[in-house]
Amino acid sequence: MLFEKYLNVIEERKDEFYEVSDALYDNPEICFREFEAVRLLTHKLEGNGFTVERNVAGIETAFTATYGTGSPKIGVLAEYDGLESMSQVGGIAEKKTIEGKDTHHGCGHNLFAGGSLAAVLAIKSYIEETGKGSVVLFGCPAEEGGGGKVFLARDGVFNCADAIVSWHPERMYMVRTRPALANVMIDYEFEGIAAHAGAAPHKGRSALDAVELMNIGANFLREHMELTSRIHYAILDAGGRAPNMVQSHAVVRYMIRCVDAKSVRDLKERIDRIAEGATLMTDTKVSSTVVSAYANLITIPTLQATANEAMHDIDLPVPTEEELEYGKALQATMTLTDEEKTMPLFATEVRDPAPPVAHGGSTDTADVSWNCPTVQMHIGNWVTGTPGHSWQSASQSRGTYAKRSMLYAGKAVAGTALRLIENPELVKKAREEHKAKIGEGYVCGISKDLKPCY
Repeated sequence: MLFEKYLNVIEERKDEFYEVSDALYDNPEICFREFEAVRLLTHKLEGNGFTVERNVAGIETAFTATYGTGSPKIGVLAEYDGLESMSQVGGIAEKKTIEGKDTHHGCGHNLFAGGSLAAVLAIKSYIEETGKGSVVLFGCPAEEGGGGKVFLARDGVFNCADAIVSWHPERMYMVRTRPALANVMIDYEFEGIAAHAGAAPHKGRSALDAVELMNIGANFLREHMELTSRIHYAILDAGGRAPNMVQSHAVVRYMIRCVDAKSVRDLKERIDRIAEGATLMTDTKVSSTVVSAYANLITIPTLQATANEAMHDIDLPVPTEEELEYGKALQATMTLTDEEKTMPLFATEVRDPAPPVAHGGSTDTADVSWNCPTVQMHIGNWVTGTPGHSWQSASQSRGTYAKRSMLYAGKAVAGTALRLIENPELVKKAREEHKAKIGEGYVCGISKDLKPCY
């Protein structure tokens, strides 16, 4: 294993990284409120000689932690927010909520933070001995719907790095090649006139009617847009719970996804006109506010090849009998595809990067990728067939196999970073590829004065 001496730091300190992951799991925090997570991570980093900058981009739960002054400077991402409307006892094969708790780590961000912490400490050991390069850990809040990285990208936070290496919990071991869609999230706020629904309905103008008509119009639009585009919505405020009154106020949140930012803008204009049409039908008024907007993800072949080499160079964790039994019991609660039924319970090999395929999701890591050459790895913390954002993924994210594969993630991130530091020509090539892909450069989808949505 290349750089074995430095990667072994992760194995030697594994209990420390397990404790961090478990602490985050046991105290999940959401969307720009990850105060204890940041306190724990920054305390660990400062205790290991990193220079920490807090309140980055004016966000209390965003930070950077830097070690070394050499070039190239390699960035590592860490996420640590949980999910709302999710509660699950960890490490069991049945759905069981925790009394009094409505949030949890259904996307494995407790593992994400623990693995990235492990990676930068391994990289630090190399820098200490060789004097080469430097590393910066970007503490990124609010990935789950808040778009924390977009606010950091808007303020140029990621521009200090020469290349960025990241990972995310998944069901397979593979460098990410699939694209991610650009998106925008908008709140449409309708204002009408309240009235008694029985005695004076003619005097009312229903904001809720406007929301419902807008949704109908958007649903008809689905037939007349690109197959790769997506429209989602959720009613945030239906105007109250009283059916005997005309609702004077209602709010609906839309998320629009397309292959690139221009297509998002074009589709948003059509949705805007549908909203205006709903006001004409109901004699109401509407205003809109952009809550967040993500770019589409840019991939860099040189970084993908480097990460793929690092992943293949490290032994995968082998599940124990107890972990296999737990995994089988969990998988019995899932709906598997025919292909998944033929696959091993836990991933047993690192897949070579697959050709890009259509993907309906989005990530705020995309905005990072427009500012700095970025690569992301899928790490097989969960059993085959596990849906993300599910009680099954939440349960596994405190399991023993997930934590051992978290260590693998730390080694893979560190191994990729050390290859880049040792071979600065790879970084130069990656930056050339990046420059060719971004064209005229990054245009942030949110306004300069937009504040995070807490």
